Amino acid sequence: MSARNRRNTAAVTTAGAAAALLTLCGTAATATAAPSHTVTVPRGLTISDGTRHVLVNGKSIDFGTVVRDLAWNPSGSKAAFVDGHGDLVVSNPDGSHRVTVAANPGGQTWSHPTWQVTAADRANQIPAKNNLIFSAKIHGHTVLEGVKATSNHGKPARISLNGDPGDGNVPQTDNTWPNVGGGYGSAVYENTHTGEVYIRDDYLRQQGGALTKGSEPALSPDNEEVVFVRSVHGHDHLFVEDFGGSTQVVKDVTPNATADYTEPTWSPNGKTIAFRAPTGTYTITKTAHGFGKPVKVSKHTGLPAYRG
Repeated sequence: MSARNRRNTAAVTTAGAAAALLTLCGTAATATAAPSHTVTVPRGLTISDGTRHVLVNGKSIDFGTVVRDLAWNPSGSKAAFVDGHGDLVVSNPDGSHRVTVAANPGGQTWSHPTWQVTAADRANQIPAKNNLIFSAKIHGHTVLEGVKATSNHGKPARISLNGDPGDGNVPQTDNTWPNVGGGYGSAVYENTHTGEVYIRDDYLRQQGGALTKGSEPALSPDNEEVVFVRSVHGHDHLFVEDFGGSTQVVKDVTPNATADYTEPTWSPNGKTIAFRAPTGTYTITKTAHGFGKPVKVSKHTGLPAYRG
């Protein structure tokens, strides 16, 4: 049995102990992003572009420091990002009360933090988790590291990537773009050497394996789907793999893409995927027959992320 199927089996038996996911109301908010124009974006969607300013519900917020690869905790009460010094920082939604969770020791490049937040499972003697997992480039190779989100100048530790028996050796380096989804702490990430998307589960035991060819993955809130990027005829398309059933189904959800669609992220209710394009930020929404056509929701180009 594969890692993902065993993970799903474990999830069914322990579902009562998992944290409930917050849902997104799905309505749109209109606000002034800059004096020159007004944009309409889905409520809760934020966009960061490596500057001090983050677009939150259409309004430009000055965080007071450079913000790279911003991610929100499930409740939307805290933001995590890499600042201009290369440190891992947590702040309030407006950038205030910044805490350096971990200081970059130098000679490293940190990127793409993701929150791992789970409820305690007393039946299986698993404590609650509130961690940040991120990618660290060290001596030319990227590895996944983690640190408690409540740390103040904490010391990150290497993330163990034990493989699922029968899936072969799981690469320990060249791993990047981690993303945690759901209430069990499962994560997906890409390996730049193999060009594959991997999954890691440490809810009951550490296990993992390759899912599919692709990059920049994001795990859905219910842990049943993963969206990722794959090149098709010279353009980056978005694909979704559904591994909730007995068979895994991979589908191109942007088959008519004529530009590069990258950096996808799920809304908290799992019904919408926001992503980056050269001309702005777009979304696609689930329909009765799959996903609808891409809709441009902002002229602003950057990394999209949903805030609770």
